[in-house]
Amino acid sequence: MFRLSFAVCCLGAVLLIATAADARTFQLTASPAVPAANGKVDASKDKNGNTEVSLSAEHLAQPGMLTPPASNYIVWFQEEGRQPVNEGQMKVGKDLKGDFKTTTRFHNFKLFITAESDAQASAPSGQTVLSTTVQSAD
Repeated sequence: MFRLSFAVCCLGAVLLIATAADARTFQLTASPAVPAANGKVDASKDKNGNTEVSLSAEHLAQPGMLTPPASNYIVWFQEEGRQPVNEGQMKVGKDLKGDFKTTTRFHNFKLFITAESDAQASAPSGQTVLSTTVQSAD
């Protein structure tokens, strides 16, 4: 019984390490519109081969304080040669921190955040405030 329990624990540890090894972190680059902002994107594969994306940012001004003012920060994913896709809205708290999580079928893509007046925008029209390129660990 001890050997079986030990084997199960070892297998669990190996799986945990393998999952963590697949995770990659990408630093976000701030635009001149929000020079103090910074953040990162953690990307990892899920069991179905999709990419789990976890974005966190700090020192990000409220969108209404930008010039020109906006009402939302929108997260966009763009595969090479394709149009950007609105992945959703990133809320920024009073502490000037924001986060966003999603899962996508994309593996290699540009991720950028724009300040928009419309949360349902179908194409970016506002200024880009943060950006990075996510590359799969394939």
